[in-house]
Amino acid sequence: MDSPTGRIRFALLGLVSAAAALGAGQLVAGFLGPGYGPLTVVGDAAIGLSPQPLKEWAIRAFGESDKTVLLAGAAVVLAAAAGIAGLGSRRWPDFGFAVIGLLGMAGFAAGIAERGARGAIAPLVAVIVGLAAFSLLRAAAVSNRVEPSIGRRRFLLGSVGVGAGAAVAWFVGDSLAGAGDIQRSRLAVGSLRPRTPAPPIPAGADFAGSGTPRFITPNPEFYRIDTALSVPAMRAEDYRLRVHGMVDRELELGYEDLRERGLVAKTITMTCVSNEVGGDYLSTATFVGVPIHEVLTEAGIRTGAQQVFSTSADGFTAGTPLDVLHDPRRGALLALGMNGEPLPAEHGFPVRMVTPGLYGYVSATKWLVDLEVTTFAKQAYWEQVGWGKWGPIKTESRIDRPRAGERVPEGRIMLAGIAWAQHTGIEAVEVRVDGGPWQRAQLSTEVSADTWRMWRIPVELGRGEHTVQCRATDRSGYTQTEARADPVPDGATGWHTVLVTTDPANR
Repeated sequence: MDSPTGRIRFALLGLVSAAAALGAGQLVAGFLGPGYGPLTVVGDAAIGLSPQPLKEWAIRAFGESDKTVLLAGAAVVLAAAAGIAGLGSRRWPDFGFAVIGLLGMAGFAAGIAERGARGAIAPLVAVIVGLAAFSLLRAAAVSNRVEPSIGRRRFLLGSVGVGAGAAVAWFVGDSLAGAGDIQRSRLAVGSLRPRTPAPPIPAGADFAGSGTPRFITPNPEFYRIDTALSVPAMRAEDYRLRVHGMVDRELELGYEDLRERGLVAKTITMTCVSNEVGGDYLSTATFVGVPIHEVLTEAGIRTGAQQVFSTSADGFTAGTPLDVLHDPRRGALLALGMNGEPLPAEHGFPVRMVTPGLYGYVSATKWLVDLEVTTFAKQAYWEQVGWGKWGPIKTESRIDRPRAGERVPEGRIMLAGIAWAQHTGIEAVEVRVDGGPWQRAQLSTEVSADTWRMWRIPVELGRGEHTVQCRATDRSGYTQTEARADPVPDGATGWHTVLVTTDPANR
């Protein structure tokens, strides 16, 4: 019982039992819908309980992989606990059952807290199956003391059988969870033809050959920052949007109700408030949707209303100033399409908000299901944890070529990057090397005030290390500040600075 082989056997007992629990829970979640699996509800609860500095650190450290890291971390913690449960049960039979029971209670509580009574079903089934598997496999492991060869065979066969069953259950549950339904629903939507198309992207809108991004960001490359551990499974045919609150007429709109209105296409650069100076959390796409101001006008706005409080299917909320959404010149959309196709599931299908000039945390709710016209007395998700109320995007610029730390040829090289000041527009970008005089860069052809603008400039670099900086001036005459500020509470500021080294061998 105390041999290394015995310890491995009992650790494996705990791990296989945990796998059985997760497989069973995921299978049940397949019938309930995405977001109901045990790992997902526990992960969502962990996000909700985590202090704000920890959330901000996770976004900075892991970026768009933060959800994957969280789920992987939860799986590692569960595996460690399961292994300990198995090892402890060598001498104390009740120890393993107690650990599994405690893990099950945690999952049950998380399910209730995050999804209500329905959310507790999968964790409850998981713990029952986990306990049953643990009891079965432990009996086989203990029998090894009386009949070693038979006991080993029984334990091995039992572990393989339970493990295989867990894998099949997980796969089936994952398949049933709705991803297939979402894709079929997207395909059924077909083409979204706008009544008012976006102006064509002119020649010279980017300097991709000089190192900038392409002007339009392909959907798979568009940045994604949100609070959803699993993508909500919403079919277009089941979709409903409620518009209520301080309005004269409450509205309930289905997907076809929105689609049959006059759709508008608009090319917009979106920026995440978590973007650090020089960061990658901004992208540009052509969205197709219904102007939000038309829907609000139809509902009728009552005196005293200040904001539109939007809610996602996953419970996320955002508060957008009413005067922005009700202004037809702003061009905020209830977006249905993105770059020539229905919204991708991870970017908000069936419907999301897109608002030029405001950071996404106050204006870009995905998987949108509810719009409440109200006052600022009601606080949204990020505002409750200290982020700003208004969220206007700040004038900023970035150096894309060369990257920090890159070795470049000595002599004449091309510097290139992007600048943005959505809904104001970029007037100029300047670059300086080693603290010298500012030099005005060439700007790409402007598409609109709501999109990014590329820049480039040739410079001479001598041998050694060099510091390159950039700054942008918007059409209001404001030049971005040198003062560094973190993203919290309302967006980062500062000049992007990169250190490069010349390589005389590549002259």
